[in-house]
Amino acid sequence: MKTKVFTLILLIVITFGAHAQLDRSKQPKPGPAPKIMLGTPDEFELKNGLKVMIVENHKLPRVSFNLTIDNPPVLEGDKAGVSTILGAMLGNGTTTITKDEFNEEIDFLGANLNFGSNGAFASSLSKYAERIMELMADATKNPLFSEEEFQKEVERQIENLKTQEKDVTAVSQRIATALTYGTNHPFGEFISEASLKNINLDNVRAFYEENFNPRSAYLVVVGDVDPVKIRTLAEKYFGEWSNSVKVDRTIPNPKPNVQFTQINFVDMPNAVQSNISVTNTVNFQMNDPDYHAVLMANQILGGSFGSYLNMNLREKHGYTYGARSSINTNKYSAARFRAGASVRNMVTDSSIVETLKEINRIRTEPVSAEDLANAKAKYVGNFVLALENPQTIARYALNIKLNNLPEDFYTTYLKKINAVTIEDVKRVANKYFKPQNSRIIVVGKGSEVLENLEKTGIPIKYFDTYANPVSKPEFTKPIPEGVTAQSVLDNYIKTIGGKNKLMTIKTLHSNANVTIEGVPLALSAELKLMVPNKESMEMTAEGMGVLMKQKFNGEAGYMEQQGMKTPFTSEEISEKQSDKVLFPELYYDQGNVALEAMTTIDGKDVFKLKVNNGDKKSFRYYDASSKLLVRVETETEVQGQTITSVVDYDNYSPVNGVQVPYNQRVKSGPQVISMNFTNVKVNEGVTDADFN
Repeated sequence: MKTKVFTLILLIVITFGAHAQLDRSKQPKPGPAPKIMLGTPDEFELKNGLKVMIVENHKLPRVSFNLTIDNPPVLEGDKAGVSTILGAMLGNGTTTITKDEFNEEIDFLGANLNFGSNGAFASSLSKYAERIMELMADATKNPLFSEEEFQKEVERQIENLKTQEKDVTAVSQRIATALTYGTNHPFGEFISEASLKNINLDNVRAFYEENFNPRSAYLVVVGDVDPVKIRTLAEKYFGEWSNSVKVDRTIPNPKPNVQFTQINFVDMPNAVQSNISVTNTVNFQMNDPDYHAVLMANQILGGSFGSYLNMNLREKHGYTYGARSSINTNKYSAARFRAGASVRNMVTDSSIVETLKEINRIRTEPVSAEDLANAKAKYVGNFVLALENPQTIARYALNIKLNNLPEDFYTTYLKKINAVTIEDVKRVANKYFKPQNSRIIVVGKGSEVLENLEKTGIPIKYFDTYANPVSKPEFTKPIPEGVTAQSVLDNYIKTIGGKNKLMTIKTLHSNANVTIEGVPLALSAELKLMVPNKESMEMTAEGMGVLMKQKFNGEAGYMEQQGMKTPFTSEEISEKQSDKVLFPELYYDQGNVALEAMTTIDGKDVFKLKVNNGDKKSFRYYDASSKLLVRVETETEVQGQTITSVVDYDNYSPVNGVQVPYNQRVKSGPQVISMNFTNVKVNEGVTDADFN
């Protein structure tokens, strides 16, 4: 007890003494940059050209193998996608081991082994190091190219493209690279269904033979290993990896930057937010003398939460969840600067104006000493922490090789970071951030954003979702004579089964496979509906049980997540009581629905009906040809902001004489949920007890 008291008194004295000697009116001066001591990997080269680098680390009984093939970028042209298919087929068995046996052994060893078109990565316990290296080498040298697996992968890639057709983020990424680099540049071309159908298995084999070989390859081994043994194993398993004849490859220059600031607009009627990217290409490499100054300039402009862009667009104006900028390096003179965000439709124009304002600010005004110090602190802290990971040492050593860096690049890294001045930041911002030669790529809902974009005075050019120039989108068309809101509703009701048939349906029971973007879980949902307004939904994950429930019995309800039950508020109850869960078109009257316009969705003419339901406003879109409902947009006010959710419907199929959409895609803010219904029943399998 006396010891504890003495220790406490000693701590108080030390603390008091430290406080007494500090002058808190002055900011402490930074100490000297830590001295960086990087270990040197063991290196050797096999006769076939494969360079091997070994970093020992005996803290844990684990090992990793990273195979990197340093190929120049290749233009795949009318066979764009051949490298993607190759990457997917590698590592799925070999000519000596079947696909199932190969994958089962990897799982049995508790290991990981993944391939891409430019290399592979494997990790395991160190006691399995030899077998994992053997399996990696076998898959590298003797890939199993079967016609059956090839056809499956082509079909999988085509399905991926179809799911991306209405994905604003995916379209934005495709458009940005295509317009920035040009589709005749390796970084600007994109995969299409047509290019995938041009590829055959022989093309995949030829691409493998030309590109997947050891002449420019590095094998980095990190972990609890013996370098002498690794050398023996590398020669044993990779020594016979054959090297093809080197093919001279000319890499074209990217498209020149535009001569003046311009908006490149892509209309996506399903977009609930606009994706904005201010971008220009630059010649910027890791061995550039400006490298460290550019890191600081980008960090201050848009590299962190406290950056110019984020503090303006998010914190000051509330336009977005987050605004960022980035600039990458590229040894083939094809780097790119980007700044932007996903923003609410109604503030798309304002967000562009504020983004350009902040880019020009860092080009014309000296940054503050505090902002520069914070940017340096971020990089210094991350750099020092990263050195605790042996993978970092391996990555740094490989970077020196791949990017033609001086041997002391990383040992002098912090010294060069700390040497960046306020004047350096301004200088490189003017050199690399070029708003006067930037494309402002905007992917969004033209009917809601274009009118205000035109008011910015910035010239606008229009493109489709595959970067082809098009005319300004036509958002409304003349409504054909005789078409009214009621006639649209009547045609829809007749098409899906007729009023008399729909009135006989009292319940709907359905099951669906659910995909949530960014959530790597196999999800499923069970939905039950009963007229007039009862609903039940349960979402489950494979191996995890029920993740979420939502129930409403007509008078009360709740949502339950992870065992936490939240009752509906009185406002939510009132809203649900006014909803009709089955075929609401049967109950609309002329007082709350109006035919607003004839427009287009995915190139098809649709009728847009506006429905007023208290404070909630929604728009329903009906295909002018098929008469079916294809989209519902709902606008709600949340904390003073308008939130729009979009539900797309397709793949209508008959169930007991009624057409039901088997595919639904829900987008609300940044979240996208796809539901593929596998089983739908009417008037069976539902009771009142399901809603309690």
